[in-house]
Amino acid sequence: MSRYFQFSELKTTLGRETLAGLTTFIAMAYILFVNPSVLANAGMDPKAVFTATALASALGCLIMGILAKYPIAIAPGMGVNAFFAFSVVIGMKVPWQTAIAGVFIASVIFFLITVFKIREMIIDAVPQSLKLAMAAGIGLFIAFIGLQQGGLIVKDPSTLVKFNMLTSGTTWLTIFGLLVTIVLMVRKVPGSVFIGMVLTSVVGMIFGLIKLPTAIISPAPSLAPTFGVAITHIPDINTVQLAIVVLTFLLVTFFDTAGTLIGLAEQAGFIKNNKMPRVGRALLADSSSMLVGSVLGTSPTSAYIESSTGIAVGGRSGFAAVVTGILFLVGLLFSPLLAVVTSQVTAPALIIVGVLMASALKQIPWDQFEIAVPAFLTVLGMPLTYSISDGIALGFITYVITMVAAGKWKQIHPIVYGLFVIFLIFFWALFIQ
Repeated sequence: MSRYFQFSELKTTLGRETLAGLTTFIAMAYILFVNPSVLANAGMDPKAVFTATALASALGCLIMGILAKYPIAIAPGMGVNAFFAFSVVIGMKVPWQTAIAGVFIASVIFFLITVFKIREMIIDAVPQSLKLAMAAGIGLFIAFIGLQQGGLIVKDPSTLVKFNMLTSGTTWLTIFGLLVTIVLMVRKVPGSVFIGMVLTSVVGMIFGLIKLPTAIISPAPSLAPTFGVAITHIPDINTVQLAIVVLTFLLVTFFDTAGTLIGLAEQAGFIKNNKMPRVGRALLADSSSMLVGSVLGTSPTSAYIESSTGIAVGGRSGFAAVVTGILFLVGLLFSPLLAVVTSQVTAPALIIVGVLMASALKQIPWDQFEIAVPAFLTVLGMPLTYSISDGIALGFITYVITMVAAGKWKQIHPIVYGLFVIFLIFFWALFIQ
């Protein structure tokens, strides 16, 4: 094992890699409870989603660790799960069964472009500014959802939204969880988001705001409510609007994973000659878990930035990811705790993740107006239209317009021109509904 994972070459040890895998798991274990909570808004069975989340995460981590040999964990992505529940199912009124079929089709495409090595062409085609704007916009969108679900922001007939009167105990519970998590993050405590959720749940139970769980450990919940639904509903993907949904699932997951992988590889010192070794295998791990996850019944998976916590404590080999994957399997036994993870408990996690994703704004060249406009509309469009796909469409359309107006039409890749036409058709399809 030591030889396979190259402990000597990487100057690491079994103990250090085990600690790194454990640290990463603690940092991202919140997804086991947040993902079912988010997808429950779409009408999906949270217990089945819990099992699907754990299994898809475990598979992704194990493939990443064993095949790609990177200490990078994989799980259903934050942001794209919100897109699934709030934009597609609630906003577009698409049944969750059809939406999960869209995830399956997107994952098949993702798998194919990975196998046939088309990914580099697509990554190079989309301008960096739009990739960054997509990440930041999703961050604002899920933070807005967190503020809403936590009871801090409510609708208003005059101003659309307003700050809520702090008269509800559950709203104060959200505030407590948010402040605790912020302090832990500032203090750089490993697993801050997870610890914040645990403390919020405990306080909620103490003050009677959350019911006590009936058990702590139980067998893994059945996958029956979600298993295979994606495949049986593939024929439902039969409109332009749903085709755009599939494309958005693909784009968001693809660029989120690519950006995260590169960032983590830079942190760990894996980048050589401006290239990431075995990047194809790393993307294969993600696309495989996304494919299997859609069949099991969960939103698209992605590489997790929380893997940086494991890397920070010395994780350098794939064994760290293997440890994280095994811990996700162990986590299957703790499904009864889903009952105490209410929306007020998950809301702070959504807000904090939104803050982290919004950091991409600093890399956008705001002094170039032809780039600033599409980036701004992408970021602002997502929370204001309550739709990630609408924000992306606004960005691509205005990018082509502003770049052509600036006389830089030759700098636009043909693929982006193609996406420009597709998103125009998308808005036309929305208009005639």
